[in-house]
Amino acid sequence: MTARPRRSCLYMPGANAKALEKAKSLAADVLIFDLEDSVAPEAKVAAREAVAAAVKAGGYGKREVIVRVNALTTPWGGDDIAAAGAARPDGVLAPKVETAAQLRALDEAMSAAGFSADASLWVMIETPRAILNLAEIAAAAAGTRLSAFVMGLNDLAKETRARPGAHRAAFVAPMSLAVTAARAAGITAIDGVYNDIANSAGFEAECRQGLEFGFDGKTLIHPTQIDVCNAVFAPTADEVARARAVIDAFALPENAGKGVIKVDGRMTELLHLEEARRVVAVAEAIGS
Repeated sequence: MTARPRRSCLYMPGANAKALEKAKSLAADVLIFDLEDSVAPEAKVAAREAVAAAVKAGGYGKREVIVRVNALTTPWGGDDIAAAGAARPDGVLAPKVETAAQLRALDEAMSAAGFSADASLWVMIETPRAILNLAEIAAAAAGTRLSAFVMGLNDLAKETRARPGAHRAAFVAPMSLAVTAARAAGITAIDGVYNDIANSAGFEAECRQGLEFGFDGKTLIHPTQIDVCNAVFAPTADEVARARAVIDAFALPENAGKGVIKVDGRMTELLHLEEARRVVAVAEAIGS
C-alpha cells in the first residue's frame, strides 16, 4: 500500500515571487500555489505566468505541488488550467465546485490541457449547494481525476451566515458529511484554514479537532503553522507500533484465514488490519 502524506497543505500566493521561492525550503507536504482568492483581478495574468514558470523550474523536491485555479465560470479559469497543464504540477484545486457536472467539466479541461490521467483534481467544498450535493460530487470520483475535498469554511460561513465560534459548532454537520463522502469515494479530506495566525494554542486545538473528524490534513495560511500540523496529523509512535503488531499477528501461520484474532489482549478484526496497513504506509511515507 502506498500513501502520500497530505498533513500540511500550505497556500502560497501566486503573485508573490518570494513566497514561491521560499516554498522550496518549507516542510509542508503540499504546496498550493494560489491564483484565486489571494490574487487581485488585475494581477491574475501575471500571477498565472509566475506560477507556471515556478512549477516548470521545479526545485520543490517531494512536496506535492497543486495549483488553485479560478473557476471555469470566470474570465481566468480556462487559461489557468491550460497554463497549469503546460507546467505539469501534480494537480489543480478548483474553487466552488457544486455539482458532478462541474467536476466532469474540470476533468475534461484538464485532459484538454494535457494533464496525465494520474494528475490530481482537488475541489473546494465551500458553498451550501456543495454540501447538499456531496454524495453526487463524491460519486463522480469514479471516472475522473477527483482526489481530494478541501473545506473552505470562510466562504461557507459567509454563504450560510454561520458564526462558527471557537469549536466550529456551526460546521460540525458539513465537516462530518464531507469526510464521510470523501471516504465513500476513497479520496482525501482536507480541513479548512485557521485564521488567527498568532494563536498557536487555538491552531493546535483545531488541528486535533480536524483529526478527530477524520481529516487527513489541514490547509494552512502561514509557514509557522506547518510543524504543529505535521505533528498532529502524523501517526504517533504508539499507533505505528500497534499497527505493526496487528500486521505481524495476522501474518502468523496459526492466524491464516481468521477474521478475528487477539492482539495484545484486544479483539482485532480484518478491518483493523486494513487500517493498520494504512497507518504504517503513511508513517513510512513521512519517514522517507
